Amino acid sequence: MSPWALVLILVAAVAHATWNLLSKKAAQADGIVFLWLVGVVAMVVWSPLFAGFLLFTGARLSWGDLAVIGGSTALHLGYFVLLQRGYGAGDLSLVYPVARGTGPMLASLVAVLFLDEHPAPAGVAGIVLVGVGVFMMSGGAAGRGDLRGLASGLVVGLFIAGYTVWDSQVVSAFAVAPIMLNYLGEVGRALALTPFVAGARRRLVGAVWREHRSRIVGAAFLIFLSYLLVLVAFTMAPVSVVAPAREVSVLIAVLLGGRLLAEGDLRRRLLAAGVILGGVVAIALS
Repeated sequence: MSPWALVLILVAAVAHATWNLLSKKAAQADGIVFLWLVGVVAMVVWSPLFAGFLLFTGARLSWGDLAVIGGSTALHLGYFVLLQRGYGAGDLSLVYPVARGTGPMLASLVAVLFLDEHPAPAGVAGIVLVGVGVFMMSGGAAGRGDLRGLASGLVVGLFIAGYTVWDSQVVSAFAVAPIMLNYLGEVGRALALTPFVAGARRRLVGAVWREHRSRIVGAAFLIFLSYLLVLVAFTMAPVSVVAPAREVSVLIAVLLGGRLLAEGDLRRRLLAAGVILGGVVAIALS
């Protein structure tokens, strides 16, 4: 793996774990309203960067670009909605590891089977270690954790696998600029959620904003930043390497959940995180 790609992935992991902590803290708010506000704020915050990109590159959108971006938007919309609901049902340190572990394992399998990618033996070993570590993180069995949270994590993982494989092709095979995919995805999700917010939920917008303003702004900034870095990494390394390597964020999320949310069982989860970190090192060296 390129050293620059690894740096991008590690920075993205910190940003990703942090915005998930913010989302977990806002889990008792109406999830649709929270996500809509995050999307609207992201559109505003990142619009100068997007406008500057269009101005200096002269990039133009084709109908084909809009079609593949639309597919990405739909996958991400399902991911965000289900993730927010999952945080209302289970701990950050349960839902997050299960979701983040399921997604890359499936994404890597699809990449190997259908995209003709062939990771080196060290990369394969690293992928296996990441999977084992995430399984340990979840408790090793459903009976030790919140079944609803575990189920939510598994379903969210399917969407992660879907958008990981899809988006890697959008920025590589279809040559859509990462910033264009990321920004228009934010716009698309906000527009898709607007009809749901404009109805009965409209009266909740002010209350959710007042109570969770800092979390909304923080999530809007970090969601965009974390995934933009991953999309750029996709242009430097294959998806079967990038997808598992970014799961170092599991280690960070467990520390945040244990220290800031007092979710408990920190020693076992840190041990599992060490297994994941070993997998990331193996992947980076492959």
